[in-house]
Amino acid sequence: MPTATPGRAARPRLWLLLGDKAGDNAQVLELARASGEPYAVKRLIPRPQWVLGKPRFRPTLEHLDPARSDPLEPPWPELVLTIGRRPSMAALWLAERSGGRTRLVIVGRPKRWPERFALIVAPAQYAVPEAANVVRLELPLLRPDPARLAAAAALWRERFADLPRPVTAVLVGGETKPFRFDAAVARALAARLSDLRAREGGTLWVTTSRRTGESVTEALAAALPAGTALHRWRADEPPEANPYLALLALADRFVVTGDSASMLVEVARLGKPLAIAALPVRGDPATRARLALSRALAPQGPLGGLGERLRARGLLGFPRDLERLHRWLIAEGRAVRLGEPFPPPGPPPADELDRAVARLRALLDGTAAAPAAAG
Repeated sequence: MPTATPGRAARPRLWLLLGDKAGDNAQVLELARASGEPYAVKRLIPRPQWVLGKPRFRPTLEHLDPARSDPLEPPWPELVLTIGRRPSMAALWLAERSGGRTRLVIVGRPKRWPERFALIVAPAQYAVPEAANVVRLELPLLRPDPARLAAAAALWRERFADLPRPVTAVLVGGETKPFRFDAAVARALAARLSDLRAREGGTLWVTTSRRTGESVTEALAAALPAGTALHRWRADEPPEANPYLALLALADRFVVTGDSASMLVEVARLGKPLAIAALPVRGDPATRARLALSRALAPQGPLGGLGERLRARGLLGFPRDLERLHRWLIAEGRAVRLGEPFPPPGPPPADELDRAVARLRALLDGTAAAPAAAG
């Protein structure tokens, strides 16, 4: 059922459309809470075939599981805040049903039609060009919750007390375009982790995540050095059984696979030593061709003008470049490539949340312009 925060209005002006990805949801919730505005949460669960599959991007609810999703019914809110392909499709559908009275805010990138969004809060890994409805950030709006970190630390502290130091937490994601992350890549990662422990000692604690493939988990289990703690993520595990938050709180340093912006950023926000385990780009000609074309059509690419015209017609989305996030973290001294000496601990990066909150509040307070009409 939809939930609402306590507040001034019986019917909140702001709705959050959330999907099934915890890292995405955390960014939307971070921005909404910081705004101080009462809000209602609408949880939208995709049909099984669209959990990993990508539905054609259009204003619709057809990709959602109605039995498991919160209903979207009038009276419509003044503003919707969302993230990701599947929830933003529902947001566009809702905006059409409201007759254009509901304005949309998206965190990340709009897959199509940026002019239909009143505000785009775009971290730097997304090639969204400068525009009046865009606020650009260096890092995603991700940060570990201090209270949850403290609770996890208290729960797990005894298990960490006698471990050989340093404790190196290895946070493993999963395959995402254009990267390859199969059993062979997992074995290569395990070999590099074995070399790290042989050189520097300590404890390796590896945890997989929702996107980690079974073949990757099995390859890691077979190839990691003896004595490694390996946690296999499960959808049905109780939260206290997952060591992720405890590792963020108690580990000395981190190795994170390069596919996961959320895990990279959460470690960087803590100022802890971080090494990025980059993944290879898929070698098939189709993937390499798509990657080259995407970079050429990006706003700063040699075909950026053509890309802008295609995006204006809803025929092209905005590319994601995770390697840009890697480069920024390394250039700022917050990360190294796996195999290089870990950077020292440092202060957290500058907080950009206030800029995003100010733009959101301007929409709610009626001081920002409405988006262009859908074409």
